[in-house]
Amino acid sequence: MRNALKKIGLLCLLVLAGCGGVWNDPYPAIEAGRNILYTAFIERPKHLDPVQSYTEDEITFTAQIYEPPLQYHYLKRPYELEALTLREVPMPRFLDAKGRLLPADAPAEQVAESIYELKIKPGIRYQPHPAFALDEAGQPLYLGAQTAEKRQVIADFPQTATRELKADDYIYQIKRLAHPRLHSPIFGMMGEKIVGLKELGANLQKAAKTIPADAWIDLDTYPLSGVDKIDQYTFRIRLKGKYPQFLYWLAMPFFAPVPREVDRFFAQPGMQEKNLSLDWWPVGTGAYMMAENDPNRRMVLTKNPEYRGESYPCTGAAGDREAGLLADCGKKMPFIEQVVFTREKEAIPYWNKFLQGYYDASGISSDSFDQAVRVNVGGETALTDEMEKKGIRLRTSVRASVFYTGFNLQDPVVGGTSAQAAKLRQAISIAIDQEEYISIFMNGRGLVAQSPLPPGIFGYEDGRAGINPYVYDWVAGKPQRKSVEEAKKLLAEAGYPNGRDVKTGEPLVINLDTTSGGMGEKSRLDWLTRQFNKINVQLVVRATDFNRFQEKIRKGNVQLYFLGWNADYPDPENFLFLLDGRESKVKSSGENTSNYINPEYDRLFERMKSMDNTPARLQIIRRMLRTLQHDAPWVFGFFPKSYTLDHVWLGNRKPIDVGHNTLKYQRVNVAERARLRAEWNRPVWWPLVLAAVALVLVLLPAVLGYRRREKKAALS
Repeated sequence: MRNALKKIGLLCLLVLAGCGGVWNDPYPAIEAGRNILYTAFIERPKHLDPVQSYTEDEITFTAQIYEPPLQYHYLKRPYELEALTLREVPMPRFLDAKGRLLPADAPAEQVAESIYELKIKPGIRYQPHPAFALDEAGQPLYLGAQTAEKRQVIADFPQTATRELKADDYIYQIKRLAHPRLHSPIFGMMGEKIVGLKELGANLQKAAKTIPADAWIDLDTYPLSGVDKIDQYTFRIRLKGKYPQFLYWLAMPFFAPVPREVDRFFAQPGMQEKNLSLDWWPVGTGAYMMAENDPNRRMVLTKNPEYRGESYPCTGAAGDREAGLLADCGKKMPFIEQVVFTREKEAIPYWNKFLQGYYDASGISSDSFDQAVRVNVGGETALTDEMEKKGIRLRTSVRASVFYTGFNLQDPVVGGTSAQAAKLRQAISIAIDQEEYISIFMNGRGLVAQSPLPPGIFGYEDGRAGINPYVYDWVAGKPQRKSVEEAKKLLAEAGYPNGRDVKTGEPLVINLDTTSGGMGEKSRLDWLTRQFNKINVQLVVRATDFNRFQEKIRKGNVQLYFLGWNADYPDPENFLFLLDGRESKVKSSGENTSNYINPEYDRLFERMKSMDNTPARLQIIRRMLRTLQHDAPWVFGFFPKSYTLDHVWLGNRKPIDVGHNTLKYQRVNVAERARLRAEWNRPVWWPLVLAAVALVLVLLPAVLGYRRREKKAALS
């Protein structure tokens, strides 16, 4: 028994002695004290090849690795393009149909071709990669039928090299847009813009039919008439007509360089089967390179040792200097050595690790909103006391995105272009209380949309000038949603008094097609049903899987549906084209999912899309928005607000929606992070002491009784 007590006492001492360390650190001890940024990702990226990558979960990685010719200034608002790998932002030259030079302000109808000359900065180098490694004869070291054998990741190739960025690399990537086996999502559009790209696609399609499916197609052997190499640092792109938005595309990964050697390296036999491809192992000139890729668990970006060291900006928007965002003016980037992304499939573990300091920044889920943010009576938001005590900072911005409920204008009930049809759609637009939706389901994280254009986009107007007059009145200096009685009046004028067809007496039934939702979806649909009930209209929800939903949208077999759009670039054309008649989903397989066709709107859109941001363009946009507000092809929903949190040790962080190459600007105060992590994660040892004392108190009577019995036995 005495030995048992000794063991118990020793165990208690060991437990208490171990309470001085941080037991819950999820990262390897070897990473302690290193200049690493820790963050998380939810969805695994599908494509990291710039020719195909088009989603937010992908560009989180690709934007740090690849460098297109242009980028957005990190701090300035409204967003401003600047040169990234180029010496300057190219200004187009315009030619008429006879090849004569036109003035810079020439109207679009006179312009037959736009010519962009791109001049690359010398000395930019690629990350080290085995595709650039050469043997003694100057030939690729890793090229042959056996190259992929016994190799699973890029690190299995011991020899690497680098080389300078050249104009040929950009030209090669533009050709890849037309590759028939890569299926670039922008080929269709760019094929109509870049001279000769559509024809190149047709030639490559023919060639692909004559060679094995896994054989490499050397794009250098196929000419592209609209793209010319001037010298090793200069190339020229010719576009059909006038298209000012092309500069925005030059800031997207689609136009990032891909070297011919890399394309050939990954096209070798056995590579694809082992995920040795650009979709897993991107190759670029950017600040970071992919060091580890396990998309089900962890992905790691490491500083590119060949990176030239771009300088941190010295100018920004109002308030940036006061916020400390200009303190690193002129210093060489990137500031962070490595970025570790851990996959988090559930919101609660993600949130808890952020609070413990193991993630440097975080979004705010609905479940955690009340813990992080408090909303006052006036609707203004601020951090809770708990967050402020930790020094956590709140960053908010209205995203360049719009969510909307669309009508199918081809539907015989909710569609059509008559005045009665428009009144039906206006009545429904009034009935769906977007303010209430944002408050209940989004914790206030949204701004009611009056049109397709979000704040920050040219043509968006705040205040009285920007309201939708068919849904809102201007009362006491702010917009006020029209009454349900007004909606019922419009419904009656549309031929449905009290929600019944004036001709047949049948109740008005409207079908909403949607995908099978996740948690909270039933509550949202119940709420929406109540909105229709306010005007005596029956809503039937038809839920299905995403593929079936997409098929119904493509065929126009819907009445009502819910979708959203994130800006590709900050220009009104990128939103207003969603309702251009030539983009009709059913007729043209375009992005106009409402199949809205209004000749006057289409005529104005054609003029507006090629104009610079001038007062004349603003007047045209105003007319277009009024047309949309009257015709109501959408119930204009909301522009989401981005709420993010970051810890006090994370610096140079500013929300940006259209530029994603943000990690090179940020910095981490490693010492401060380590101190606060230790403070926030101290073991709570008093329960163990209490348990040890309780254990002794429980065992003590038994020990004393045992000793008395032993003593009696000895005496007898």
